Amino acid sequence: MIRQLSILSLLSILVFACNEKQAIETEDGLAAFSADSLANNIKQLSSDDFMGRKPFTEGETKTIDFLQTKFKSLGLEPGNGNSYLQDVPMVNIATVAAPSMTVQSSKGNFELKGFDDYVIWTDRAENSQSFNNDEVVFAGYGVVAPEYNWNDYAGLDVKGKIVLILVNDPGFYSGDTALFKGKTMTYYGRWTYKFEEAARQGAKGCLIIHTREGSSYPFSVVQNNWNGSKLHLDNRGKDEKACSIIGWVSSDAAKRMLTAAGTDTTLLAKADQKGFKAVPLNLKLSTSMKVTATYNKSHNVIAKITGSKYPDEYIIYTAHWDHLGIGKPDSTHDSIYNGALDNASGTSGLLELGRVYKSLKTKPERTIVFLSVTAEEQGLWGSAYYAQNPVYPVSKTVANINMDGLNAMGKTKDISVVGKGQSDLEDILKTEADKQNRVLAFETHPEAGHYYRSDHFNFAKVGVPALDASSGIDLAGKGKVEGQRLSDEYTTKYYHRPSDQFNPNWNLEGAIEDLQLFFLVGKTLAYNHTWPGWKQGSEFKAIRDKTESDRK
Repeated sequence: MIRQLSILSLLSILVFACNEKQAIETEDGLAAFSADSLANNIKQLSSDDFMGRKPFTEGETKTIDFLQTKFKSLGLEPGNGNSYLQDVPMVNIATVAAPSMTVQSSKGNFELKGFDDYVIWTDRAENSQSFNNDEVVFAGYGVVAPEYNWNDYAGLDVKGKIVLILVNDPGFYSGDTALFKGKTMTYYGRWTYKFEEAARQGAKGCLIIHTREGSSYPFSVVQNNWNGSKLHLDNRGKDEKACSIIGWVSSDAAKRMLTAAGTDTTLLAKADQKGFKAVPLNLKLSTSMKVTATYNKSHNVIAKITGSKYPDEYIIYTAHWDHLGIGKPDSTHDSIYNGALDNASGTSGLLELGRVYKSLKTKPERTIVFLSVTAEEQGLWGSAYYAQNPVYPVSKTVANINMDGLNAMGKTKDISVVGKGQSDLEDILKTEADKQNRVLAFETHPEAGHYYRSDHFNFAKVGVPALDASSGIDLAGKGKVEGQRLSDEYTTKYYHRPSDQFNPNWNLEGAIEDLQLFFLVGKTLAYNHTWPGWKQGSEFKAIRDKTESDRK
C-alpha cells in the first residue's frame, strides 16, 4: 500500500511538473512586453524630425534607417538575404482632368461638371488619357464570381467601351440576403476590385455610381481625388491591364445619364436579379486628362527569427511605417502629419513583438517575420508589392497578422475583429482572448468592407490567411459608451490630421494587452506544424487550396 502510494505520488509529481512546465512555456514572453518601450518608439517615429514619414521624402530615409537600426539592435536577422530592405519601385501619377465631360445621347448632349458630378483619374502613366465619344454599357455590379454563380460580363464585349456599375455586392440595395453574403461586403463589392475586373474585361473606362450607403462614405471623400496625385507600383515591362480612365459619378449625375438613355433607376434595381444581362445605354462620353509620371522607389523593411524546426514555414507580422508627410496646415498652423497612432503605434508594436520573440527561452519552430511596409496610405502598395514579389514563398507562408493603429485609451474587455467568418485565425484568436477574459466583438458595419482596406488584405488576395484585429470599445471600468466616445473623438479630431501626435498621458495598457494577444496567436502557430485555412464561403479559399500542392 505504501509502495502504491509512493508510485501514485511520484506520478502526481510528474504530472504536476509537466503541467507546470507547459504553463511556464505558455507564459514565456508575456511579461517581457513593456509599455515604456512601446511608448519610446512611438514618440520617436512620430516626432517632427521624421516629417510625417511620407514615401520618397527625407522622412522615409530617417524612418527606414531607424527601423533597420532597431531590428539589428534587437538581434533580429535581415529579412531579405543580407539586407533589411526590399526595394518597392513606384510611380507617382499626377493628373489634371478637363473641367467637364460631354454626354451624347439621342435626346441631345449635355455636360457633367468635374468634381461636382464626377471624379476621374488613371492608373496609366502615359502623357494623356481620354474618352472620345466612347459607348457606355450598364454592367450591373461589374462582378465575375464563379463561387456565387454570378457573371455580370457574361456574353458581353466591352473592349473600347465604358462600363457604368454599382458599388457593393449584388443584393445589397434590394436587401436580398440570399445573394453573396447579404449585407456583409465581399471583395467583389469593393471599388478596387471593380476597376481591376473592368480592366481584365478590356474596358476602356469604368465609372462607379456613388451612394453613401453603398460605399459607406460621402461623395466628398471621393472628391479628394480630383486632380491629385497617386502612388502606384511601377509595373513597366509587365503585362498589367488598366483602364484608360476610372472614377466615380454622383447619384444625381447617374440619374441624369439614365434619363438621357430613356430609362431610370429601375434599371439599376434589375442588377440584383440572378441572370441579369448588361444593358447598352446608347450614350457616348468625351473628356480628357493630362498625366505626369515620376518614377522612384520606396522600401519595405524586413527582419526575421529563423525557425528551429520548420525554418521554411513563415508567420508574418505586418504594420505600415508610412504616413502623410507635410501638408496643409491646420488651425494651429501645424503642417506635419505625424501619424502617431496611424501608424507609428503599429510599427512600434512590430518592434515590441520582435523584442519579445527574441527573448523567448525556446526558439520558435517556425520562422517569424517582421515586415514594415510602405505606402499603405497611398493604396496598400508596399504590401501589394511584397505579395506580388514575396521574399518567402506564399505557399509556405502560414499566416499574416496585421496591426494598423494600437489602443491608447486603456484595457478593453473586447477585441474587435474585421472579416467575421473568414479564416481559422479567428478561432485561434478567440481561444487566446478567452484566456484574457475578453470577447470577440465583430465589426458593426460589415457592409463597409473594412476587411479590404488594410495591408493584411494583400496577403488574403494571394491566399494567405490574414487576421485584422484591433482593440474593442468596452473600456474596463468605464464601459462601451465611454469607449465609443473616445474612438469617435480620435476619428473626428486626430485621424489624418497634424494633431495625431504622441501624448505622454496615453494609457498604453490596452495596447500591451492587444500585443500580447497577437503574440499568443502567432506563438500558437509557431510551435506546431498545422496550417490554418480559409472558412467555407470565403472568396480566398480557392486561392489557398491551389497552393497546397506547392507546399508538399
